[in-house]
Parts: sequence; C-alpha cells; structure tokens
Amino acid sequence: MLGPRLTGAGTPIDLTGVLLATFAGLSYAVYALIGGRLITHGHESGAVMGALFGAAGLLVLPFAPFVDVTWLGTVRGAAVAGYLALFTVYLAYRLFGHGLRRTSASAATSLTLAEPAVAAVLGVSVLGERLPYLSWCGLAVLGLGLVLLAVPAKGAVTEGR
Repeated sequence: MLGPRLTGAGTPIDLTGVLLATFAGLSYAVYALIGGRLITHGHESGAVMGALFGAAGLLVLPFAPFVDVTWLGTVRGAAVAGYLALFTVYLAYRLFGHGLRRTSASAATSLTLAEPAVAAVLGVSVLGERLPYLSWCGLAVLGLGLVLLAVPAKGAVTEGR
C-alpha cells in the first residue's frame, strides 16, 4: 500500500504547483488550437508541428545552462533520450498533427488524455503498482468522458452523410 507521502494524504495544496499545472494545460490548449487552425488552413502537419516545437525550444533555451545534462553522456542516458525523442515526441506529435487535420483541436486534445490513463493501468497490471481509490475514480470519469466524446450525439450531422 502506498504511504500517505506518496498519495498526497495530509499534504497541503501546493499553490505554485497548481498554478504551474494550470499554465501547462493552458499552454497545451493554445498549442493545439494554433496547430489545428494552421493545419486546417492547408499547412502541412509536419511543418506545423516542427515550427511549434522549434518555437517552444527557443523559449526554453535560456534555461539550458541551469540544467544538469551529464546523464546524456552515459549509454543508458543517451538511449533513454533517443527513445523519448523518437517515440514520445516525434512519432506522437506527427500522429497528433495528422489527427488535427481530421478532427477538432478540442477533440484531439481530449483524446490525448487516454495516454496517462493507459500508462497508469499498465503500471498497475505490468509493474504491480497500486493506485489509490481516488485515482481509480478519476480514471473512471476520464473513461466516461472519452466514451461520450467518441459517441456521436443523437441528431448530430456527421461528415459524409
């Protein structure tokens, strides 16, 4: 069983963390809206994703001197960085860019919420991790939301019909 320190029980709310998480979510929403608009206006999805990530890289560049990157010099560190770069960034955002061409930015962004849910379930089933009751409730709400997003509303006009 996870201790109170790992589950957050009895821990006061960290307002800075809440504000940073809110800012991160807002940033992601803005990124998805900008990317979606550019792609639906005819720009190639790979170019749009590349430009957005390039701009983000320029924004974080001033912080680079303050980060310890010595771990990249090890074989394991380089392998982890290569995996993260290829699968969790390049491939994932290429697919996200293609998805933005076929669906709204709000739907595509909502569907990306399935990734951390899948990671949590894999952690439980493969790694033997334990989730607190509240986390399972959150996964259920998230699953219901994704189902509601995927099922068309009655009377809704779908493309091609």
